[in-house]
Amino acid sequence: MFSYAKKTCLLTLSLISFLSVANAQKGKPLFDGKTLKGWKAIVGSAPYAIENGTIIGTMTKGSPNSFLVTEKEYGDFILELDVKLEGTETNSGIQTRSHFDAAGNNGKGKVFGRQVEIDPTARAWTGGIYDEARRLWLYPLELNTAAKSAYKSEEFNHYKIECIGNETKTWVNGIPVAYVIDTLDKTGFIGLQVHGIGSNLKLDGKKVYFKNINIQTENLKPQAFPKGIYTVNLTPNTLSAYEKANGYKLLFDGKTNAGWVGAYKTTFPAKGWDISNGQLTVLPSNGAESTNGGDIVTKEEYAAFDLSFEFKLSEGANSGVKYFVTLSEKNTGSAIGLEYQVLDDERHPDAKLGRDGNRTLASLYDLLTAKKEARYLRPIGSWNNGRLVVYPNNKVEHYLNGVKVLEYTRGSEEFKKLVAISKYKDWKNFGEAVKGHLLLQDHGNKVSFRTIKIKTL
Repeated sequence: MFSYAKKTCLLTLSLISFLSVANAQKGKPLFDGKTLKGWKAIVGSAPYAIENGTIIGTMTKGSPNSFLVTEKEYGDFILELDVKLEGTETNSGIQTRSHFDAAGNNGKGKVFGRQVEIDPTARAWTGGIYDEARRLWLYPLELNTAAKSAYKSEEFNHYKIECIGNETKTWVNGIPVAYVIDTLDKTGFIGLQVHGIGSNLKLDGKKVYFKNINIQTENLKPQAFPKGIYTVNLTPNTLSAYEKANGYKLLFDGKTNAGWVGAYKTTFPAKGWDISNGQLTVLPSNGAESTNGGDIVTKEEYAAFDLSFEFKLSEGANSGVKYFVTLSEKNTGSAIGLEYQVLDDERHPDAKLGRDGNRTLASLYDLLTAKKEARYLRPIGSWNNGRLVVYPNNKVEHYLNGVKVLEYTRGSEEFKKLVAISKYKDWKNFGEAVKGHLLLQDHGNKVSFRTIKIKTL
């Protein structure tokens, strides 16, 4: 038997070990509570001060976005902090693995990189991920609406940000929010933003509070997300283990035409399509429908599903992603189906046709107009993220770059009224098939696709 002294010693060692692990998991302070040692202010003129162990940034009229950033850069880490923002009319953010371009913004300097959002406005995108001064929104909370209620207005909110490898995950007050897999920025600084307010006198003097800022850089163990949260995976033509566990599969492997055939054909088109550099590309011809390689369709048919795809338009290009394509209607042009429009709205004449813009980018072609804001659009030649979801109850949603731009219900009276005044009015029960193929359209213009993934619902 152990002696009492030995038992006491073992218990003491166990307690020390437990406390050491707990402290290691919590990490080390990035802010000592008294000074800004290890931090520096860059860009903008909003002041940062310290009061009662809290960093306080003050919104300043006429200043652009201001940043207090770490002098040290970080790669893999788990960051935790508490944040409070005064008011509900502006936003702020926490920069991760970010960078400073001294020559940017006409010599005034520019901060760029992934930012975790602080958003008390009615939009409620707190915990979402924004790519400051670069690609803009990567993970708006339209992709995880259940997390919109996590933020507590005018109170301190606890943030956890996990950056391990290519994965960034966020939690707000313990609620999982955003999940982005991205190949950019292996390292960079951490920053605290005070958002620019222009000439808004109402916001001048409002404050942002940051405290209890701790970082862990060793012995990192990823915290699992619960099943079912949408992931933005920006690694071309790949699926993460989390996505696979959630039922996603790739429809394009990045190398071959496996799973695809020409519309009304049994093989893949011999011309008109190119597969190279991880991209599936419609080659340009004369801008006409299906006169070169023709449309391609999935071999499989789908009923209820969550489909995501990246697309890149050339200048003036037109294409589309169609769904519930039955191939039962023999059409001289493109095969018939509901269509997520893929279009250069500025340069292609089709954007001016139809009704009220219902032939523009991300619209339900010739039926419903996508409600888009310019700040969520990306330049021609850039990759965009498209998504369309068809639920078992026939509700359908279109997304563009993470933002929902329209919704409708197949077969509803409203839907039938739209069909009756569209170019599809002569097709019986248009868009109401129980299941159908997915289609990538050949409209004679160069358009590329990649990272096409689907989950059946």
